[in-house]
Amino acid sequence: MKNRYNKTITACFLAYIVQAVIVNFVPLLFLTFQQSYQIPLSQITILVTFNFGVQLLVDLFAVGFVDKIGYRISMVMAHVFSASGLLLLPILPEILPSAFAGILIGVMVYAIGGGLLEVLVSPVVEACPSDNKEKAMSMLHSFYCWGHVGVVLLSTLFFCFFGIENWKVLAVIWALLPLANAFVFTRVPMVSLIKEGETGLHLKELFGMKIFWILLLMMICAGASEQAVSQWASTFAEKGLGISKTAGDLAGPMAFAVLMGVSRVFYGKYGERISLDHFMRISCVLCVASYMGISLSPVPVVSLLSCAVCGLSVGIMWPGTFSKAARALPRGGTAMFALLALGGDLGCSGGPALVGGVASLAGENLKVGIFMAMIFPVLLMIGIFLCKKVQEERKYMA
Repeated sequence: MKNRYNKTITACFLAYIVQAVIVNFVPLLFLTFQQSYQIPLSQITILVTFNFGVQLLVDLFAVGFVDKIGYRISMVMAHVFSASGLLLLPILPEILPSAFAGILIGVMVYAIGGGLLEVLVSPVVEACPSDNKEKAMSMLHSFYCWGHVGVVLLSTLFFCFFGIENWKVLAVIWALLPLANAFVFTRVPMVSLIKEGETGLHLKELFGMKIFWILLLMMICAGASEQAVSQWASTFAEKGLGISKTAGDLAGPMAFAVLMGVSRVFYGKYGERISLDHFMRISCVLCVASYMGISLSPVPVVSLLSCAVCGLSVGIMWPGTFSKAARALPRGGTAMFALLALGGDLGCSGGPALVGGVASLAGENLKVGIFMAMIFPVLLMIGIFLCKKVQEERKYMA
């Protein structure tokens, strides 16, 4: 029975690689867009905000339509949108009067796919029969990390051998992955997240549960803890050590992504021997320690190493919170996973925003900004304790 769903889980792993492609490929081209199409930097930065905003809206609207049209159709649609956005990127800037408008439309289309993937992939894996769902969830989210690493490395190799001016060819090549996986999702077996005879919780029911609000806060903090450092790792590498951007990207965000993936694979392999709460609490402590190393150490190399260690510490936060939510609210359904994805996206935006805002007030001092962001892993740890307390109260009441 379980072996039947191995192909489904593998397809979900590939779906997170697709997510990594559509999130991390275009930022590699920002300078190229600026030079080739004379797009000012102020407009280039809008692409990131726009991508994030579209995904947030999709997270929100998914609550209303995913259950109606079904997970299979929604998953195929997510991949088709992802591929279409990538294919439109090299076409629209050449045929529209405004190159920026063409790029923006491409970003919008693949952002719709990305938002759907964020809502769909975790519940599909959660629904598949497995011996340890926490392990499966952690392993699933590790594939985003490996996808991130792969996109940067393979794209860099392509640009080295064939030139950055041939980025349009690479965009088409990357689009083949979501197209292929869309076909796979038309074939693999799917299972409902909600057991037969049951109905998922409605928004009003979720909003009336104390534990849901705790889990939502945890997701916000998980996203913020991850991105508060990830977004600034390259800057630390370049400014702190005075190395090139390529080497800085490899030493900063690449090391962060690799160690975040290692953390998720470790729990995915040995999760049945480790308490999820215990692992998450240790990760929160390590995260605080890494933030202190980044913000308080006068030695640049220590700050850079702390950035990498931060990747190790945040690895379990996002998938671990998803797993805790699925276990605490088994009837949460699509609404719960969509709202948690929304909370995670808010954290991914809010964490770097807090760091940047505080850094600006402190005279462009990023270390001060990251020191203030320490509040996120601290709040996440408090959330773990509160979640356990509420669950114990529920058992006592029952």
